[in-house]
This record gives sequence, structure tokens and C-alpha cells, in this order.
Amino acid sequence: MKWAGGKTRLLPRILEQVPKKMSTYAEPFMGGAAVFLAVAAERERGERKFERAILADRNEDLVACYSAVRDSVEDVITALGDYKYDEEMFYEVRGRDPSKMTDVERGARLLYLNRTCFNGLWRVNSKGKFNVPFGRYTKPKIVDPPKLRRASELLKDVEIRHEDFSSVTKGLKKGDFVYLDPPYAPTSDTADFTAYAKDGFGLEDQQRLADELRRLADVGVHALLSNADTTLTRSLYKGLRHETVNVRRSINSDTSNRGHAAELLVMNWDLPKKRARR
Repeated sequence: MKWAGGKTRLLPRILEQVPKKMSTYAEPFMGGAAVFLAVAAERERGERKFERAILADRNEDLVACYSAVRDSVEDVITALGDYKYDEEMFYEVRGRDPSKMTDVERGARLLYLNRTCFNGLWRVNSKGKFNVPFGRYTKPKIVDPPKLRRASELLKDVEIRHEDFSSVTKGLKKGDFVYLDPPYAPTSDTADFTAYAKDGFGLEDQQRLADELRRLADVGVHALLSNADTTLTRSLYKGLRHETVNVRRSINSDTSNRGHAAELLVMNWDLPKKRARR
């Protein structure tokens, strides 16, 4: 799945920071779930261990999609077979009300729109309606049965929740690990990828997340966070370990802004004994 801020290109550096053994693996902003799928594949090969996994997001369509792929992947594949790369069909499907659909129908709709909309960008308006226009491609692959079945295998027994990140992290304990990949803080006055869910993710949410990162450190939960490298984020995470990495971004509503961007990886463990508290 294409997703703004997807971590495929940053994956090797992120995996270096994920513990080899943990009780619970949690990812409260699952998005494209590239990190979890990689960790789960390593677990399958015996390279990494966790007893339990939790994926969550505030995007209801995304949660429905992952739930359907986990529980009913063959039905999702069948449903996707009814779709075709056609502009008229795209706008008809885009206009449907997902709240009246089953998880399978909702998941198939999301995957279809994701593969055929402009640049794979998922964006909704204040009413929660998907509003990205039709994309121009050469024979886009709408359904990929082997990849869907593989994802279903890796998602088996995973808890998938429609929750705010704080509802997930409050239940974590020492020995658990959480990867936090929130909608990024804007890098300019016009940059905004917070509209992946109708409630958005604003400055107050960014502050809540920074505060939670410090609370998790106090209770012994290792947390790794990624965000845009900006003056704001450096202020929010002051006193926590961090490093800057450059990554190529392929999804942006403004094509002129695609390219390499600086991202911040923040770690809440191995900190100085006297940490600066906000």
C-alpha cells in the first residue's frame, strides 16, 4: 500500500533500533505498516521475538482494511477483482459511503482508491470523505493476490484497533516496544499531511505525543519515533536521543516538493541521567 510518510526506504535504519526480543510490539500509527511487516517476517524466521502485537490507527478505513486482510483475505481478493482502472468507476467508488460497508467492502475500496488515485495520497476532508482525484497511470496493479495473502499470514493473531495512540501506549509495560510514526509536523506553511483522518493531527497532538514519549521512558518502555526534522520537532523532543536521516519522499500533493527530506529518529532510552523535562 502506498502511504504518505511510508517507511520502506528508512526501514533498515529503523530495524537497527528495534529490540531483538520484546513482550509486546506496538505500532499506534500503522499507515502502510512497513515496519511491522518487516519485524513480523523476521520473527517468522526466528531472527526476532515478540509475544504479542498491536496495530492501531484513527483512520477507520485503514483499520477496516487491515482487519479484512487479516480475517478474510480471499474475500478481499475477490472483491478487488470487480474493480478496473477507469475514471468513471473511480469517482463512483470514491463517492460511496464506507460507513455502510462491511470490512471486506471497505478494505477493497481503500486498496482500489489507493492504487488508482493521484500519487497514492490518502486524504479526507473535515467530513471524513476521501477527496483525492483520479490518477494517471499505465496499467496499475489493482489486486496482487500473493502480496495480500502474505500480509494476511503476517497479520495473523495481531490485535488491530481503531484508537488514538494514547489508548495503546497507556497499556504498555517495561519490556514492551512501540514504534510511533505520526502524521508529520508541517515543514512549511503549505505542507500538511495531517488529513489522513477527519480529526486531523495538530500541534496539541504533537505535544501529547512528545509528552507520552517521556512518560514511556520513565516506565521502561522503549519507544522509537519518526517525524520531520524541523525547529518544532527538535523543540518537542529536546533532551531525548535523536538522529537526522535523509530519505526520498515519493508522495506529496505538490510534485515539486518530492525528493530528499530530512527526518528525525527519536529514541527514549539510554538517556542522560538528568534529562531535561518539559
